[in-house]
Amino acid sequence: MGSQFEATVDIDRPIGEVFAFLSDGTNDPKFSPRVQRIDKKPDGPTVVGTVFNSTVKDAGMTTRREFEITELVSPSRIRWSERSKNLVTAAEGGYDLEPTASGGTRVRIHNVLEGHGIGKLLLPIAGSAARKDAPAFGQRIKAAVEAS
Repeated sequence: MGSQFEATVDIDRPIGEVFAFLSDGTNDPKFSPRVQRIDKKPDGPTVVGTVFNSTVKDAGMTTRREFEITELVSPSRIRWSERSKNLVTAAEGGYDLEPTASGGTRVRIHNVLEGHGIGKLLLPIAGSAARKDAPAFGQRIKAAVEAS
């Protein structure tokens, strides 16, 4: 059983710009302080099957993460799945984007976290921390996109 979190934020940029920013996963360090490094394979535009390898620091531990884009519907939907098997992983996640009446974009981010091994015991703590941070995470995304 997983633990889900989500956040919704309105961004003062057109949906196409927001989609382009978020689908280029190498922008993640601009809004996620956990991400120390991220690489994309293959080079070029993000497509279904693109893999992002990152180094992240959570709760004082540095781990390597690998995410694969599983669905990409421009400009409204991005989905991913974590391939790495750390103690707690994002089994699935994504962004849902929709235009707002003012010409901006409403973004909903969501992730389902899973625990593996001893991570099953840590999952309630990790899920609670993610849910607590979700509104601030949404605001960090907003600030990064609007600054780009």
